[in-house]
Amino acid sequence: MTIHPKIAEVTERVRQRSRESRALYLRRLDAAKKAGVRRAGLACGNLAHGFAACGVDDKAALKGEIMPNIGIITAYNDMLSAHQPYETYPEVIRAAAREAGGIAQVAGGVPAMCDGVTQGQTGMELSLFSRDAIAMAAAVGLSHNMFDAAMFLGICDKIVPGLMIAALSFGHIPTVFVPAGPMTTGLPNGEKARIRQLYAEGKVGRAELLEAESASYHGPGTCTFYGTANTNQMMMEIMGLHLPGSSFVNPNTPLREALTKAATKRALAITALGNEFTPIGEIVDEKVIVNGVVGLNATGGSTNHTMHMVAIAKAAGIQLTWDDFSDISDTVPLLARVYPNGLADVNHFHAAGGMSFLIRELLGAGYLHEDVKTVWGHGLAAYTSEPKLGEGGAVVWGEGASESLDEKILAPVAKAFAPNGGLKVLSGNLGRAVIKVSAVKPDRHVIEAPAKVFETQDGLLAAFKAGELTGDFVAVIRFQGPKANGMPELHKLTPTLGILQDRGQRVALLTDGRMSGASGKVPAAIHVTPEAVAGGPIARIRDGDMIRLDAVTGKLDVLVDPAEFAARLPSEPDLAENEHGMGRELFAMFRAHATAAESGAGVF
Repeated sequence: MTIHPKIAEVTERVRQRSRESRALYLRRLDAAKKAGVRRAGLACGNLAHGFAACGVDDKAALKGEIMPNIGIITAYNDMLSAHQPYETYPEVIRAAAREAGGIAQVAGGVPAMCDGVTQGQTGMELSLFSRDAIAMAAAVGLSHNMFDAAMFLGICDKIVPGLMIAALSFGHIPTVFVPAGPMTTGLPNGEKARIRQLYAEGKVGRAELLEAESASYHGPGTCTFYGTANTNQMMMEIMGLHLPGSSFVNPNTPLREALTKAATKRALAITALGNEFTPIGEIVDEKVIVNGVVGLNATGGSTNHTMHMVAIAKAAGIQLTWDDFSDISDTVPLLARVYPNGLADVNHFHAAGGMSFLIRELLGAGYLHEDVKTVWGHGLAAYTSEPKLGEGGAVVWGEGASESLDEKILAPVAKAFAPNGGLKVLSGNLGRAVIKVSAVKPDRHVIEAPAKVFETQDGLLAAFKAGELTGDFVAVIRFQGPKANGMPELHKLTPTLGILQDRGQRVALLTDGRMSGASGKVPAAIHVTPEAVAGGPIARIRDGDMIRLDAVTGKLDVLVDPAEFAARLPSEPDLAENEHGMGRELFAMFRAHATAAESGAGVF
């Protein structure tokens, strides 16, 4: 398969940029591979602690190094709908491992918070940094050196990126990621959005809003809109870290359980004790990282990954930049319309042909590297297959969808919804930012309007309720970056700004905070770097300054005399209230040492 020239160019650019850091990573990985898993080399007291709670047969097997042992890292909790199904996975995995001649132990648990619960709440200020806390917690679990392979049970927003960073830090260990699937379809996304806007306008009450939200988020599984959680699942599959076709099978179904058993057997097959040794650090190379970014753009995925993929790549010694995202977005067509980029949900996407059709189309047009390693073997073409239940309840893979069953949701390359992925990097005298315009109407891609400046999202909401948000304007919400308050998502702004836009006002958002999968029909320049608290120019904007946001040319500027703007003193709000309560004092280290959004917004 011939790779598209621009994809080849970006991949080579990433490879050259990463030459030294990737070589260092691979040298360390090789050293760890040679050292291997040394259960038999552990002191007797160490090993006795490692299998003290095991059954007699497992103890006997773990005394040697012949039977492979899987370490399970789980993000289970039963408050999080997406992770509640993981409660039964360890027993399923243990049974499947024994059947295949192996052992499995839960190596550790990691925190899993729900952004849906914390949106607009104080707890959201812990959300982004929970990624790095998850990576450290997973590393603790794997540090016992008892495991020949790992299985990671995680699905939602910061959890999968955190698990990926941990997995790549143990890059010599073969690793399979195991999804739990989306909840079944509930209230249509368009109706949910309509009720939210009516509530924001005061036209329906809290009871009606809660009824609509409960009908949308109604059972086990991921939320069905295409936010960060489901973008995670797409990326794990297109990067070859899931079993083919496993990302969007609903929880608590026979096929879902059969796929988990198959993932267990595959994890055992790729250990160093077999003939297909496949460490995750060798799978995730420059081509696989580029494939992930291609998938992000082809599906209109979450802007959170402009930070998460940078951090994941860094963990593998690979240096990915926003310019790489932008160039890939300019090249790769948009093939999916899933809410908020359309009205369909991920179940509709899956039914229309899902990942097998998407990967087939992208491979056929040369947008994906086929010649990569995966947990399933060599080559991404295997991911154009689709799993079904065979005799005895085992999984069999057959040919996936060769055509879309609904081209309004999932389009072939020849009928793409847009010639590009809709993700654009903006640069100018306000720094750099990211904008996702795949759901923004073309006549809104350029906004030039006076600034209305706020230092909290609640300040904007109060102004809306007071009737002060009249005319065209760019809402500037600053001091929302990683160092200021942990970079919370500003999801509460979406209905309000949508109402104003629907009234005919030309509005946009400019912020050093996040919008994530909530990025929708209102143009939003997000992740502004440098952030306000780090002395970024956004801290010098004043009410009434003309702002030009141009997603066509990729420009982001304040239209003020340069000398006057440079002479201004930056705003210095009191951020003391961000430093304590709801656990925020425990995350002070993260805020103090966080890198910029463009560098991954983390502490590693």
